[in-house]
Amino acid sequence: MHRRAVHRRSATYPPVQLTLVVLAASASACQAASAEYFADTDQPRADDASGAALHDTTIELPASLRGVPTGERAPTGAPVVVACGTCHNGEPGALPAQASEVAGPHTGLVVQHGGNTCGSCHDPNRRDRLRLADGQQLELTEAMQLCSQCHGTQRRDYDHGAHGGMAGHWDLARGPRTRNHCIHCHDPHVPAYPRVLPAAPPRDRFFGAGAGHE
Repeated sequence: MHRRAVHRRSATYPPVQLTLVVLAASASACQAASAEYFADTDQPRADDASGAALHDTTIELPASLRGVPTGERAPTGAPVVVACGTCHNGEPGALPAQASEVAGPHTGLVVQHGGNTCGSCHDPNRRDRLRLADGQQLELTEAMQLCSQCHGTQRRDYDHGAHGGMAGHWDLARGPRTRNHCIHCHDPHVPAYPRVLPAAPPRDRFFGAGAGHE
């Protein structure tokens, strides 16, 4: 009696279908890696089962949000500023319509921020305060909230670590983190980042050091 051999064929894919399967798997892996890399580590991660306490994230506050810089430094090395309330003690009144109208320590101020004027951000009734679009007053030290009402995309990227400089740890379970403030890089009156050239031209292995691009 002869037994008939049964051969089981393994599943095969045509070349095009196989390529699509590999690309789909790669995309899923990249998406998962990106989600973990850009995760907001200000919150405990789902895989952190140790229950370790998270360190703080500190946003450095520029001296110009505490007052007008004098160019001098205290014995501690901190910049010396004159508080805005020294001159602006709550006097009401219309704000200048153009930057050329300001005087005193603000003489020479340039404003190139879309169609905004002084009153778009500064409160006319408290010149040492900022004002949101809904009329809410803010301390100067809360300027990031004011920036965020128009620059929401940049704030989203900032919160996830993809915009703005930082130092320290991505994983707050390992150590603290320090973040830059918006105006460390962007002048609030002229926020567009200026175009810059590299400090040195790229090194070319064929033409030698210092040979830049045409």
